[in-house]
Amino acid sequence: MIDLRSDTVTRPGSAMLSSMMKAETGDDVYGDDPTVNQLQDTLAEMSGKQAALFFPTGTQANLVALLCHCQRGDEYIVGQLAHNYKYEGGGAAVLGSIQPQPILAAEDGTLPLDVVAQFIKPNDIHFARTTLLSLENTHNGKVLPLDYLQQAMAFTREHKLALHVDGARIFNAVVAQGVTLETLTRHCDTLSICLSKGLGTPVGSVLCGDRDYIEQAKRWRKMTGGGMRQAGILAAAGLYALQHNVERLQNDHDNAAWLAAALRDIGVQVTSQNTNMVFAAIPAEQAEPLRLWMKARGIALFTGPRMRLVTHIDVDRQALETVVREWRAFLAA
Repeated sequence: MIDLRSDTVTRPGSAMLSSMMKAETGDDVYGDDPTVNQLQDTLAEMSGKQAALFFPTGTQANLVALLCHCQRGDEYIVGQLAHNYKYEGGGAAVLGSIQPQPILAAEDGTLPLDVVAQFIKPNDIHFARTTLLSLENTHNGKVLPLDYLQQAMAFTREHKLALHVDGARIFNAVVAQGVTLETLTRHCDTLSICLSKGLGTPVGSVLCGDRDYIEQAKRWRKMTGGGMRQAGILAAAGLYALQHNVERLQNDHDNAAWLAAALRDIGVQVTSQNTNMVFAAIPAEQAEPLRLWMKARGIALFTGPRMRLVTHIDVDRQALETVVREWRAFLAA
């Protein structure tokens, strides 16, 4: 199967599985798992934060991030298409009584700070308390500019807001900009990092912040069902990925650029390509026939008038050549 639906579909390779099999473990709820502790310490150091906490999922990591920053009746400002607003089941509102205030992102994936300022609520009993600005890096594959991150941090200090970054694909931003993780993450209070997308692990995300914040996050993680026991088996995959699967993300970016150009060459309307994501527009009547055509040939796509194709560790250039060849055949048929 050639699967371009997402980079979440990656599967651990033999070397990663071997490292998981050999992992030293303990009870992580008691803080006794040495491999989990090593992963947390590693990402805390890489991000320039005081501490980090391992979670089974990115959705839970983002939920706990919001629960730590916001009290009942508080509000976070977030992108209209941001993952922790649109794609996480409304968890902040349902489980935390936290009100989202979504705004439209700019073309480059940033939330315009002059627009954000308009939505900060005054200190008045009629309104929810605005306490947090939440950004996403990358956003639809777009890397947030470094100068914008600097400005956003200064903006939140001026307006007495906390700043959280959903960094599910932040290592794609690191590689695309040729900087260290800390160069990007010094400009936020907290961030979540997903290990099971482009980094290729089977499961896991990490939340980074200061020590007091992470201590609070431990309580929320337990309360929301994320306290795991011998989780070092999973954390070992994360450590392997940090050592071996970060620099190779450039391959995914290069493959996405190649795919975008190749699709344009056969007449597909490619609307954008950034890092490891290609977006295309196709006629609505083609969507289901294209999906079935590709499925019959061992290719998995989410089809629709606006399509997203995601490159990752399990899709090489030869596989992409097959996708383009079959797409050309579909258009000819």
